[in-house]
Amino acid sequence: MAKSKVLVVGGTGYIGRRIVKASLAQGHETYVLQRPEIGLDIEKLQMLLSFKKEGALLVEGSFNHHKSLVEAVRKVDVVICTMSGVHFRSHNILLQLKLVDAIKEAGNVKKWEKLTGKELEKISISDTDFLASMEGLALAEQVGVGHFYHFFYEGCLTNFEIGEGAEEASKLYPEVQYTRMEDFLKLYA
Repeated sequence: MAKSKVLVVGGTGYIGRRIVKASLAQGHETYVLQRPEIGLDIEKLQMLLSFKKEGALLVEGSFNHHKSLVEAVRKVDVVICTMSGVHFRSHNILLQLKLVDAIKEAGNVKKWEKLTGKELEKISISDTDFLASMEGLALAEQVGVGHFYHFFYEGCLTNFEIGEGAEEASKLYPEVQYTRMEDFLKLYA
């Protein structure tokens, strides 16, 4: 498999740090966006330095400075954004739109799998290994991991029968114009 240049945005978060390590382990040239907004958060700064020791390249960029995001994106051909989008950090979702704008302006990032006809390599983690990752985490983080486990391993919210006479959810609100994910991604292809 050809090696990529990968930019991880949100690399100091719970999922992001695992993505950084996996990317490095697979031999990809790995960049981590270092945002000045983290300020003097010692834990995040130490994590960034540990990534650098492992071979990652730190690249400065800010969601408040479009040009810096574009410059960071131009260094790579793959961007992985792992910023949290949970309800108490919903502003991160809006920030990610700024990243999408930077990706579009840079024009060098590989497009999504289905739209390009290429198959991406998928890597799995066993449920046991996933649950083991909770060890040593604060209680709130353990709760988050537990939710991810229920959603992605047990299929919570998707493992039930609707029953006879059920209605397709999009038909419940006919006045709403729904967009399928594939059609939404085509906007950025």
